[in-house]
Amino acid sequence: MNKRVTAVVAVGVALVVLLTVVAFSEPGTTAAQGVRLTRQPDGSMVLADRGGDAPVLDLYEDFDCPVCKELHTRVNATIERLAKEGKVKVVFHPVTVFEDEPMRSNSVRAAAAARCVPEESWLAFREELYAMQPSPHGLASGFDVQALAKAARKVGADVDQCVISQSYADAHLQESAKAGIDGTPTLLLDGEVLGNEAFDPATLERAITGGSGVTV
Repeated sequence: MNKRVTAVVAVGVALVVLLTVVAFSEPGTTAAQGVRLTRQPDGSMVLADRGGDAPVLDLYEDFDCPVCKELHTRVNATIERLAKEGKVKVVFHPVTVFEDEPMRSNSVRAAAAARCVPEESWLAFREELYAMQPSPHGLASGFDVQALAKAARKVGADVDQCVISQSYADAHLQESAKAGIDGTPTLLLDGEVLGNEAFDPATLERAITGGSGVTV
């Protein structure tokens, strides 16, 4: 495995408009407009201060990838903390890179299910996906649609029909092909590929707060 690594409420006379985003309140944050998680048309998820000018960290991950799970375990807390402090704009890109079975189908089922889950539950669902990653890799089938629907309900998302029907499977595969990623995890900081330093929380934080990417 290659280690490459608002809610805006407009109240008028009998009018309330809600945009589907989730806002985070962090003590001491200096974010001008607050940090929000939003879904993009391509299915990626952006965690950022929408009014800020922080470095951009693009994270391409495959939920059936054990090295992605390792990266998640090591640095996810750091990445989310920096995003909620307004110090980085994180763009999560779930992709499928595997061609062989059962990994390919595992990956597609998980990513398609994630597209069903609303913003306010998505990060928690992502945690569930890594916790239930099939093992041993390359041999075990997993991410059964019923189990995925149950995991979504666990984090407060009642999206059984969407998950079980795999409504977003084709769209996910189309976007994965467009990404042009041949290995996961792949991390880009302001467009520059990060190497193994991305697996170390302190080193990754220094790269992010320094405002430039590092090529290794």
